[in-house]
Amino acid sequence: MQKKAIKTRLSAMMFFQFFIQGSWYVTMGTYLGRTLDFTGVQIGLAYSTAAIAAIISPVIVGMIADRFFSANRVLAFLNVTGAFLLFWLTRIGSFSLFFPVLLLYSICFMPTMSLTNSISFANLESPAKEFSKIRLFGSLGWIGAGLLISALKLESFSTPFLIGAGVSLLSGFYALSLPYNAPVKSAGKAGVGQLLGFDAFRLTRERSFLILLLFSMLICIPLAFYDSFTNLFITDVGILNAAAAMSLGQVAEVIFLFTFPFFFLKLRYKGSIVAAIVAWVMMYGLFTLSAATGNNGFIYAVLPLHGFCFTFFFVAGQLFVDEKAPSSLRNSAQGLLAFATYGVGKYMGTLVAGNVVQFHTAEGGYNWMYVWSVPFVMTVLFLLGFIFLFKEDITKRESPEGTMN
Repeated sequence: MQKKAIKTRLSAMMFFQFFIQGSWYVTMGTYLGRTLDFTGVQIGLAYSTAAIAAIISPVIVGMIADRFFSANRVLAFLNVTGAFLLFWLTRIGSFSLFFPVLLLYSICFMPTMSLTNSISFANLESPAKEFSKIRLFGSLGWIGAGLLISALKLESFSTPFLIGAGVSLLSGFYALSLPYNAPVKSAGKAGVGQLLGFDAFRLTRERSFLILLLFSMLICIPLAFYDSFTNLFITDVGILNAAAAMSLGQVAEVIFLFTFPFFFLKLRYKGSIVAAIVAWVMMYGLFTLSAATGNNGFIYAVLPLHGFCFTFFFVAGQLFVDEKAPSSLRNSAQGLLAFATYGVGKYMGTLVAGNVVQFHTAEGGYNWMYVWSVPFVMTVLFLLGFIFLFKEDITKRESPEGTMN
């Protein structure tokens, strides 16, 4: 009974955390472009705040959760602080102030993604079997937020930020009720490297970990095109209720998260990640084809693929990191993965995406065929590189069925 209660609490934690970001993140590009008249480069820079924050904060915050405070208390502090910053964003109309406040918020929010993973892993008996079912409630939170914003027709308003602020405040107080896991006490005085969370980087001495980290970073470059401009793209081509349409990806994500343990048993880490990148190739290819032909049916067909990609790529990567990292570095290691993906990769991606869109903008219109062909080519190249370079070398691991390989 206690085990079921813990899973329920972890599921609620995931629901709240993803509802926060889902309430404003997808539609921000439309709000900034249509209401505040920001340029394509400025929209790209706004989305880059998440990447900059992921470079700055997750590893350090992970170290704090590893050594000084329970992860749930760190999560509570970050969400409460983030709530006030989201509210502030609703009162800002200039890019010169919007950007730094959004950056401050992102510095608070980005570590929460790795913290929720670590809290889940620490309180589950078999993460490979159970985590995806906990994580699917995050997708339900994202879907719920998208449907709410779409139903209320709020894409072009600042209200989504206000909704996110309210849920962030609620989530912050709720985090205090989550299981307390005392930080691991290490002998001796911590050096500067340990205090900055650099201990996690020693995991890169293992070739498989380093290759996974490198390609996780690279694949997030084309992924930034989806995050930053898909909502604007499908709105621009005349699809109504864009936020609800994009939630098809999260609906698919729920389905695949539920079935992930079965597929993971067959595919393991490399197979899961390769399958995700192949699906991304298909997604960007169909986006390009839709833009070239004007057939919006390709868009509806491809949006669910994002849910498959996200599940198989990120969940497999998070499980791999948890398998590799010792308990004393669990939070820092998840922070390192966030640093590489949501940080370095997404930051480079937002800069590339913003400039590509700006280059292919003329008289207020966008040449979407050329825009989407760029991430298509990139994902093909990264797929080939990962297939040839990554070797799965975990010698002791737990399968989704709870047996040791």
